[in-house]
Amino acid sequence: MNILELAIKELLKSRIKNRAALSSFKRKIAKKYKIQCPSNIELLKAYHELLKKKTPHNNKLYTGQGIKRLEEIEALLKTRPIRSLSGIVNVSVLTKPYPCPGKCLYCPLEKGMPKSYLSGEPAAERAKRLKFNPYLQVKKRIEMLRNEGHPTDKIDLRIIGGTWSFYPKKYRSWFIKRCFDACNEKGGKNPAPEQSSVLDQSRTETKFLVRGLNEAQKLNEIAKNRIIGISVETRPDFINEKEVKFMRELGITRVELGVQSIFDNVLKLNLRGHGVRETILATKILKDAGIKICYQMMPNLPGSNLKKDEKIFEEIFSNPDFQPDYLKIYPCALLKEAPLYKLYLKGKYKPYSKEELIDLIKKIKLKIPYYVRIQRITRDIPSKYIVEGGARISNLRQIVQEEMKKEDLKCKCIRCREIREKYEPKEKICLFREDYEASGGKEIFLSFENKTRRKLFSFLRLRISFSVLKNAAIIREIQTFGEVVPIGEKKIAPQHRGLGKKLIKEAEIITKREFGLKSISVISGVGVRNYWRKLGYKLKETYMAKKI
Repeated sequence: MNILELAIKELLKSRIKNRAALSSFKRKIAKKYKIQCPSNIELLKAYHELLKKKTPHNNKLYTGQGIKRLEEIEALLKTRPIRSLSGIVNVSVLTKPYPCPGKCLYCPLEKGMPKSYLSGEPAAERAKRLKFNPYLQVKKRIEMLRNEGHPTDKIDLRIIGGTWSFYPKKYRSWFIKRCFDACNEKGGKNPAPEQSSVLDQSRTETKFLVRGLNEAQKLNEIAKNRIIGISVETRPDFINEKEVKFMRELGITRVELGVQSIFDNVLKLNLRGHGVRETILATKILKDAGIKICYQMMPNLPGSNLKKDEKIFEEIFSNPDFQPDYLKIYPCALLKEAPLYKLYLKGKYKPYSKEELIDLIKKIKLKIPYYVRIQRITRDIPSKYIVEGGARISNLRQIVQEEMKKEDLKCKCIRCREIREKYEPKEKICLFREDYEASGGKEIFLSFENKTRRKLFSFLRLRISFSVLKNAAIIREIQTFGEVVPIGEKKIAPQHRGLGKKLIKEAEIITKREFGLKSISVISGVGVRNYWRKLGYKLKETYMAKKI
């Protein structure tokens, strides 16, 4: 038995229950055994090695400790627990460098990187080291999450880098297939061909690739690491019904649209290459297909101002033409690698001050409805790239939250209310419903929350639209929050209180009684199909469907 395994045994016998006490314990272990202070990852690895040696029935590690204490130790050693407190773990994968149709003033270009991405960003660095190989990126990320103590059986796959819809179809099919292969832990011994050759495949090879993707998706339904959703980044002017059909064949469930602004004059000045009309049309096509939509918005663009930027967020949540489900707020970062820097040097562009930016984000957060989640505030761009004064506040979200707390201001967005670790089993949970018009249809947001609506446990998005899925309603999203509970395990957490099933039942009742519809469809991630099958849903094309 090695030193770290001895340390784990001592840790199990101790009464340590918080991170401060754990840090003190690690220092004592280092002194006692004359080793370097062990990391949480090293201790977790030793812990799992001990568990592998014997079964729980005859393993002395379990004797006198109980399963509860083992769970406490795992939680204590887990690195950055927040990564799996939304019910899933995120895995980001970068596409290879490829030309972009856009000529945006604010967008940086670095040789050897996809457009708008720079070296130094965590996911970008990992991708560059692995030569943008999707299989290796996913494989390494899963390994890292496991080493940090996070379950990896519910994966939200985020594909980033450039304009997804501009990449050749063959490359996109191959890329996603390799992501599935990595999650399925298959295909490692037979690596994919060089990415350049993927673009030159014959029609026969393309059919083989599609068949391979379908097989990989089928396998993922029962895999150890199941992909419960896939998101991609693209431009509004690249969205049409044909493109969305292809997205569904790939298994994509969420699209991040680079909207940036809803003022045509601002978009034109920044050489965006599309107008507001394209954003409105893309939003409708995606919503009618059931796809979740995230708007990437960019305050502080040339041609805009504080009043205009505030007006943007009033408009997108009052005008039915917009109504995104998610938001990413990326204040314009002034980068030497972007054309905008030349305007700045000529005195034709001035970034907001730190105080102005913080005040603007506070005002924006107060306008967010209950059914929207703010995914991010500011990009992960290393500050060394950002010109002084050009949105260099890397912890902008944290600063805004602290100021709002002092002023007793509360943001209603999903992220600020999802329960994470604050779960109390006996707390009373209430069902809430919000209806709103969006893109020629009706959106119904169902949620389980506490009385004050400050704690969100579970939610469901139901859309009633007659454009694409005839005579059917569509469940566009369902999520239950709290610590990830591995598939097959029972644990006191919202994920095993049946909240999701209750929301589905309510959605079915609303669909039948209020709208007289005879069927309901679900835009399901590939790895969640078996969950829906247990509820009576069957795979119909790329959706799970049920007659009601």
